Order: sequence, then structure tokens, then C-alpha cells
Amino acid sequence: MEFIVEKIGMSRTIAAQSTPVTLLRVLKVKVCTLNENSSAVVAYSDGKSTNKAVAGQQKKFGLSAEFNRFATLEKVANTETGDLDVSSLENAKVIQITFKSKGRGFSGLIKRHGFAGGPAAHGSRFHRTSGSIGNREWPGRVQKGRKMAGHYGNENVSVKNDFVSFDASSGVLVVKGSVSGANGALGRVRIVK
Repeated sequence: MEFIVEKIGMSRTIAAQSTPVTLLRVLKVKVCTLNENSSAVVAYSDGKSTNKAVAGQQKKFGLSAEFNRFATLEKVANTETGDLDVSSLENAKVIQITFKSKGRGFSGLIKRHGFAGGPAAHGSRFHRTSGSIGNREWPGRVQKGRKMAGHYGNENVSVKNDFVSFDASSGVLVVKGSVSGANGALGRVRIVK
């Protein structure tokens, strides 16, 4: 089963052995259409922006103005349209979570790849640069796959986390460990087992 979630933030369990956990809010989702392979087109709320295309979809499926975003979920528990069935989350053990990581823009080698860099002393002229990137006469070019400075972050990251708890009334899902992405970001959760 797949769900759309919002990252609330991190916390920890209060026990003799404290465990770091991430809190995720399962969004209120309406199933618009169901396909033969258990996938579904769903609508959810994200901000207040709208346009004529969204208004047409809302009218077609009989949705309120609150549901202004549409997505396709790979597998849902529903057998008919309406509210998304989240009861399967209570029996989960392992969950795969996908979020976009925080974008860091154009980053250097030390930040992007963890290079050590050179000595910080005066006169070294080698502090945070890459150093040599090529070989001698052969092959006479920079080889493919060389780690260099460039765009870092803002890409989909999937991790598998252990399930801790799920509160159906508030829609808060608690998973063990950390999850990529900023607080308030939207992502997807899929039950692995």
C-alpha cells in the first residue's frame, strides 16, 4: 500500500533505551479512480493555488476546492472511490519512505563528496580545491565518473525504516531513524512488510 505523507520532524522515544524517530503526517486523500492493477488516481490538498485544469478535475470527481493536487498511487487498499483506507498502516513492520533531499545548489568537492582538502596553513595554495583531475599523455582526457564540484541534493532518496506506531485519529506515523528532506516536505510511504 502507498500513501502521501508530510514530514513533521524528528523526536525520540521516552524509554530506558531512547530511540530516534521521525514523525510523518499521513495526508487526507480522496481516491478518484481505481485501476485493475490496484493503482489509483488520488486527490490531496497542497496550498491554495488552483487553475482551470484543476477546477475541471474537481468538478469531474465532485471534490471540494481543498483538494487541488492529483497523483497516482501504485497500490491502494480501497475497493471503491472515496477516502483512502489507511488501516493497513497499523499492521506494518517495515516501511519504504521516499522524499526529495534538501537542495544545496552548486557545491564543492568537500561538501559534495567529503574530500579532505589541503592544509589550512598560509602559503599552501591548496585549501578546498580538487587538485589534479587527469592523467598524463594517455588517456589525455578526464575519465568518466570523476568526482567533481556540481549540483548537490534536490533528488529523490528512498530509505527503509522500521515501523514504530501509527495514530489513526491524528494521522501521525512514527518510524525509526531519520528521513531525507526538509520539515513540511511531501513524500511517499510504501509498506514493504
